[in-house]
Amino acid sequence: MEKWYVAAKKADFDRWAAEYHISPVLARILRNRELTEDKEIRKFLYGTLEDCYSPWLLKDMDKAVEAVLAAVGRGTHIRVIGDYDVDGICSSYILTRGLRLLGASADTAIPHRIHDGYGLNEHLIREASQDGVGLIVTCDNGIAAAAQIELAGSLGIDVVVTDHHEVPFRTEEAEGGRVRRELLPPGLAVVDPKQEQCNYPFPGICGGVVAYKLVSALAEKTGNRELAEALEELLEFAALSTVCDVMELRDENRILVKEGLKRLRRTRNPGLRALMEVNGLEPEKLSAHHLGFVIGPCLNATGRLDTARRALELLQSSSLAEAMTAARELKELNDSRKNLTLKGVEQAEEYIAEHHMEQDKVMLIFLPQVHESLAGIIAGRIRERYNHPVFILTRGEEGVKGSGRSIEGYHMYEAMTAAARFFTKFGGHAMAAGLSMREEDIEGLRQAMNDGCLLAEEDFVPRVHIDVPMPLDYGNEALAEELELLEPFGVGNPKPLFAQKNLVFLSGYKMGSKKNCARYTVQTPEGGRKQLVFFGDLEKFGQFLEEKFGTGSQEALYEGHARFAVSVVYQLGRNTYQGRTQLQYVMQHYC
Repeated sequence: MEKWYVAAKKADFDRWAAEYHISPVLARILRNRELTEDKEIRKFLYGTLEDCYSPWLLKDMDKAVEAVLAAVGRGTHIRVIGDYDVDGICSSYILTRGLRLLGASADTAIPHRIHDGYGLNEHLIREASQDGVGLIVTCDNGIAAAAQIELAGSLGIDVVVTDHHEVPFRTEEAEGGRVRRELLPPGLAVVDPKQEQCNYPFPGICGGVVAYKLVSALAEKTGNRELAEALEELLEFAALSTVCDVMELRDENRILVKEGLKRLRRTRNPGLRALMEVNGLEPEKLSAHHLGFVIGPCLNATGRLDTARRALELLQSSSLAEAMTAARELKELNDSRKNLTLKGVEQAEEYIAEHHMEQDKVMLIFLPQVHESLAGIIAGRIRERYNHPVFILTRGEEGVKGSGRSIEGYHMYEAMTAAARFFTKFGGHAMAAGLSMREEDIEGLRQAMNDGCLLAEEDFVPRVHIDVPMPLDYGNEALAEELELLEPFGVGNPKPLFAQKNLVFLSGYKMGSKKNCARYTVQTPEGGRKQLVFFGDLEKFGQFLEEKFGTGSQEALYEGHARFAVSVVYQLGRNTYQGRTQLQYVMQHYC
């Protein structure tokens, strides 16, 4: 059962409306996005790349630039070491391309998910030593690799860390109580906005943006014209990273994604163009949704079921013909991943029932036969269904590996730090994490995580945050168009939700080849008639009708002789189909 909340934040909405030439409805939505100052509102609505922060505000950026330029000047072999997800792949692309444009002898290594695991490891360090590498630059990893970086130093390899993950820490007794001590790796430079001593104004950036900032600083320091011009293209990958790593689309991230999408719609990168084509995407209509749910999963699929090097090679393709072959293979891999994910979710549901886990605050689900690369996706699906923090554990080549997905109010990385004794390796942030552990410790970890969880029963009730209670009759083309000013939508900037009580459902029909969505005719309390579209769970909606209005209610609705009063939370937008644009109300929740 959901709990609906109506935002009641206060501001001078009429003044905002007059000053920014927007409606009071839009003004209320802006306040609900935690905007209070005029400069914040102006930046949100009209911000440009000039409003983004200087890369030099990142701690150690000066040291990183100095180290890289010194290595380039000496002709040192530089190796970029990334990660196997979209953020790691795009970060690797950004840094490798940037370094080569500077004239560096640079190559890339991306860990294999199964054989190497996440981030730096001893194998990658020793391999770099054998290959004559003199400088390693990490991206989207490295902050938790102190031991590996020490090994690199002993082998004569310098390391520059660029990362965005939480910094490992331990708590110690000190005068006045317990204190938190960061455990930083011994690199020549450590660039990570999550460091306590880093004063970067917006630490919520992804690894791709940190890499983009380093290349930006290199371009500024050297005055290299070719590198400065390449920042236009590299912004596309910073935007893709931001969306696919589920960063909040606030502040600088919002601008980077907004501007990145403009460039992606006319991208000249053969790999990205090929991915759009094989997925039937029209470039001029590309949105953040397409990045996160179409393009990103294709790139991720290589790291999940094969090797992420294939995705990097696609992005580095020199021609569209070459890229098309690789893009088709990536799409096929992703289709295979979807089927495996569905099976994994079914197994997780069975495990929850068999182990009576409905009462667990933190769900630890052990699925030994599931491919470890799918753990994060399955954890996300189970989290969505139960609204609990979830860890999916699988049996790997060297013990158990797993991924976790969290909910609002539960900082997953900090909770894991408190139970660090159970892990052989772990990392992550508030909402997601990865781990390795011994199989015999699973039950102990389950007990410890639940004993240490301070969430109360009400924290597990899904919350629906309504921006504005608004009659359907108030929605019109002008408002729908104005709402597009708020794009791109995503985490931290969701598509606005409106609500109206007691809409009378009169009739409906199912649409699509699989009949898995529907359109309903409803009557408003004012007597008007509107069309509501629903893309959610039709079976669940049918059960709701049967329970609330009696047996046969579902059948009556689709036969066109219903009169059921239902309160609805909806989104307002415009839908273009076959060249025709129409106002569209989309039902999201009901009661």
